[in-house]
Amino acid sequence: MKNFSAYIIVIGLTWVSCQQSKEHHTIEKYTTTGLVERFSTEADNLISKNSKIEILAKAFTWSEGPVWVEEGNYLLFSDIPPNRIMRWSEEDGLSEYLKPSGYTDTIPRQGEPGSNGLLIDPEGTLVLCQHGDRRIARMNAPLDSPKSDFTTIADSYKGMRFNSPNDAVYDHSGNLYLTDPPYGLEKQMDDPNKETPYQGVYRVSKKGEVTLITDQLTRPNGIGLSPDEKTLYVANSDPDQPIWMAYTLNNQGEVKAEKLFYDASSHKGKGLPDGLKVDKKGNIWATGPGGVFVFDPKGGLLARIKTGEATSNCAFDTDQSTLYMTCDDYLMRIIL
Repeated sequence: MKNFSAYIIVIGLTWVSCQQSKEHHTIEKYTTTGLVERFSTEADNLISKNSKIEILAKAFTWSEGPVWVEEGNYLLFSDIPPNRIMRWSEEDGLSEYLKPSGYTDTIPRQGEPGSNGLLIDPEGTLVLCQHGDRRIARMNAPLDSPKSDFTTIADSYKGMRFNSPNDAVYDHSGNLYLTDPPYGLEKQMDDPNKETPYQGVYRVSKKGEVTLITDQLTRPNGIGLSPDEKTLYVANSDPDQPIWMAYTLNNQGEVKAEKLFYDASSHKGKGLPDGLKVDKKGNIWATGPGGVFVFDPKGGLLARIKTGEATSNCAFDTDQSTLYMTCDDYLMRIIL
């Protein structure tokens, strides 16, 4: 990719978004913030020059793990320390969706016990990365009638309990890839209940068999697959090694090669490499210092959506025309 000098589209303080429904006409006002930093003209094909970063809701403790629910047109996301999932839609606004979400024991505990990454499985069921319960679990209820009743998908490897599953992604065959840093343990690396001597990236087959992908990342976090499912991308949320890795997979989902995808050490801003999503063209939208980095499949930096907050994760709507972002105590979006 050719090198371009960075150019910036500055976002105004406020703008008005007009939304129409069958029942009535409403005018919703969202405060806007931040800016879009562009490093390549290719960015203009992904993010309109008129795009603005909107603040949809605020006053969370640490927002994370967004997922778009196509049937219903709403977003779910975790608020981890309060152990709850929130729901947001254009029509209904913000509401609490599920509590408890990640820790179902009755014994009080500190730290970050709630759910983190959320995803919809091939059957249309909500799947949660549960910090407090230290597992990947499936909600035993329809999406429109949530309840805190879960079935464990995976919670251990070779008899050792997971630390606190953070994020996950399904392939087209229904196999699940997940990351397992220590953030959900009360004392993290020093927690006496930590059982694995490393922070792993795992694959869970449809039959529930757990395979270790790698134990070499210090803080594996966000995870995503390329459209052809031959490359697995993993973020490392370590201030001493703020990187994204790319793992080449064989037909069995095993790693046959690995490489550094991008090193964010030179970038300034709140946050670290965290959650990520891969669009249908193979571009990677990855939260990192200052906001959301947009990479082409070869690791070329195209743009950075600068939210001004520590941005934890992101999610597209159904047609990938809007990117939702969980940003510390905010929920934001940018209409692309």
